[in-house]
Amino acid sequence: MSPKRPQQGGPSLFAAAGMEHDAPRPLPERLRPHKLSDVVGQDHILGPDGALTRMLETRTLGSLIFWGPPGTGKTTVARLLADATELHFEQISAVFSGVADLKKVFDAARARRETGQGTLLFVDEVHRFNRAQQDSFLPVMEDGTVVLVGATTENPSFELNAALLSRSRVLVFHSLDAAAIEKLYSHAEAVEGRKLPLDEEARNVLIRMADGDGRASLTLAEEVWRSARKGEIFNAVQLQEILQRRAPIYDKSADGHYNLISAMHKSVRGSDPDAALYYFARMLDAGEDPLFLARRIVRMAVEDIGLADPQALVIANAAKDAYDFLGSPEGELAIAQAVIYVATAPKSNAAYKAFGAAKRVAKEGGSLLPPKHILNAPTKLMQSEGYGSGYQYDHDAPDAFSGQDYFPEALGRQHFYDPPERGFEREIRKRLDYWAKLRKERGG
Repeated sequence: MSPKRPQQGGPSLFAAAGMEHDAPRPLPERLRPHKLSDVVGQDHILGPDGALTRMLETRTLGSLIFWGPPGTGKTTVARLLADATELHFEQISAVFSGVADLKKVFDAARARRETGQGTLLFVDEVHRFNRAQQDSFLPVMEDGTVVLVGATTENPSFELNAALLSRSRVLVFHSLDAAAIEKLYSHAEAVEGRKLPLDEEARNVLIRMADGDGRASLTLAEEVWRSARKGEIFNAVQLQEILQRRAPIYDKSADGHYNLISAMHKSVRGSDPDAALYYFARMLDAGEDPLFLARRIVRMAVEDIGLADPQALVIANAAKDAYDFLGSPEGELAIAQAVIYVATAPKSNAAYKAFGAAKRVAKEGGSLLPPKHILNAPTKLMQSEGYGSGYQYDHDAPDAFSGQDYFPEALGRQHFYDPPERGFEREIRKRLDYWAKLRKERGG
């Protein structure tokens, strides 16, 4: 007789210790909220006037996209929504699921619906599904087979199909602020029946270490309890040594965040690449999202450089794409190169000022019609009304410039863009001056 095969994976450590009936669960799991009102940090969604609160009051729940950082309660809220609406909760992850898995889920939901039971399908990291997979959700959303709740850490406007977005409402989850994380710690202490062994400064450091992530905050608290000997109280330095984790230099939701990004922006504007790199490195060291910094550099390229060096925007966008492709830490160098480029580029806010001036005038004269000679005349009635009459095709004119006036007649010619004699805009000014001369000669 062959020996009995052991169970796959062998006995667990807890079973070996005689704890098979009381295996401990991680603190974040034990403290998972049991009702929507217990969720902290998302009052704009779950508060008395929150978006989900209003939906539940009307007893209607459409498909939703939860967009926000990790550890902000997206999965928990989806699960609790299913309970609140008496829907069957089904969860899949786009990382591990394919077309065959989706088909099984949809078939089960259809069978469930025939018995009168609806399905809330929670899809974690929904942005990981390709376009065709995202399209497969459309029929079951439209016929009510499932209420889709997708969770993503990426901007849905860029990562999800327009068709999927048009059938869903996007709800933005915020990183937890210090008050919300303190609330979690107080709740954890009540459940555990003991205080965190930290002095006041260390407690504030632990809150910053969580970096707005509720799950991470409770995991850190559990590590602190595991590490403390009887009667021991950690200070801030000891806490960082024990957890082997540095506290961020600044809280991304507080003044330090805005102070450093402002300092970096002004260093770029002031053409000081060394100072700009210093603040860039400080923010990375503090745990800032590199893509946030890449987005700010794109903004600097269009606000402070503009057409003085049109390549600045190209370089800034390329750095963002390179980081997307390489990730951290390799991709950070691409962003650093963009920092140097925009800091050393010739500066101009002429396009920025021109756009602002044009918006102001457009707001005041937004109902004015363009002159008829530049409007198309696809019908005989419009032709009889003078649409398109007198229009001169610029390519047929000398220098490919007719000199016509394109502003509404009631508004008159306006002047917004005034390029400086710097960088590439020196060439643009030459062109504009030349066209102004021709316009005057041709009576435009």
